[in-house]
Amino acid sequence: LDKLQHFSETATHFPAPFGMSGEVAVGLSIFGELVCGLAFVFGFLTRLALLPMIFTMIVAFTTVFGGSISAGELPFLYLIIFVLSWFAGAGKFSVDGIIRSKISRGNS
Repeated sequence: LDKLQHFSETATHFPAPFGMSGEVAVGLSIFGELVCGLAFVFGFLTRLALLPMIFTMIVAFTTVFGGSISAGELPFLYLIIFVLSWFAGAGKFSVDGIIRSKISRGNS
């Protein structure tokens, strides 16, 4: 949310990997952290929402912190949590779980 509120200031000093501009990098980061984060919290398209989040943490860990676990401990921790959550999938009380239960009741 802080990146969104201070977009122009953040874009001037934000690391921009893959030759993209700072504005594009901040926009993708906001999408991966804020929009996909909210989808993950509510369990809406959970595995799909986790993909940009995983990618953002891979870029943060490898590009910004150089792949050093001691320097990039937080992005590495988030990366592990996101990958494990991707394998686990959405829970019973998520939006995905509610949709899944309604579909399975309709097919019975």
